[in-house]
Amino acid sequence: MDEAVAGHYGGGEDLVKIIADGLVRSGKSLEHLTAVDLAPVDEFHIRGRRATEDLARALCLGAASRVLDIGSGLGGPARTVAEMYGCHVTGIDLTLAFCDAATALSGWVGLSEHVAFRQGDATHLPFADATFDAAMTIHVAMNIATKDLMYAQARRVLKPGARFGVYDVLQGEGGDVLFPVPWARDPAISHLATPEAMMSLLSGAGFRILEVTDSTQESQRWFEAMAARTAPAVTFQAFLGSDFPEMTRNQIRNLQERRIRTVSYICEA
Repeated sequence: MDEAVAGHYGGGEDLVKIIADGLVRSGKSLEHLTAVDLAPVDEFHIRGRRATEDLARALCLGAASRVLDIGSGLGGPARTVAEMYGCHVTGIDLTLAFCDAATALSGWVGLSEHVAFRQGDATHLPFADATFDAAMTIHVAMNIATKDLMYAQARRVLKPGARFGVYDVLQGEGGDVLFPVPWARDPAISHLATPEAMMSLLSGAGFRILEVTDSTQESQRWFEAMAARTAPAVTFQAFLGSDFPEMTRNQIRNLQERRIRTVSYICEA
């Protein structure tokens, strides 16, 4: 199953070259990039960079904070948090191509000293107990069947009192998900929890839930606007392939019909 998930996101191409070529074609200089310039491709989740900023503001971070990003992808959220607070963020992701690309992109925007990325499994985190001051996970658990293990591992590597921000796509009340979607081309690697199950999973892992925010309506508007505007030079299609437009259309329907919901949780270890 891990190989199937990694294969879905891997793309089989040189992601760094694809992204670099697209940025240059759009008139960007690789020597003068900012994290905002990369956001159309590296903030790979619904509502993009704004959603990352909202989650980060609730984590009580400072320059001395050590933050873990579980399922870090191309590193966009890690770089956003590092840029916002001057802290250090460690990203872990199942897909090696993402880790390599995240490292390269961080160099482009001058954040190499503030972020680090390594390949690993969210259900078996390679860190000692009580290592991090905060953690976050954005649009990751949809591909993980054993969510209880993932959240237990997050609790284990957090210091007592540390905050954990979760932002994910959940199963809605409107029926089965229409595929393909950005996290899966078919149900085999899609494992959505309901909002009720999420409360139980997080509490069962030892977290105290401080805040719950349902952003489904805002997510619907975001996807509708994305479908209507001219695509930027580099998009998620760079690693998801030619069926990304169909994924976008399905996401709009999934949100409109409440087959899915987007919900964030702020928890305390």
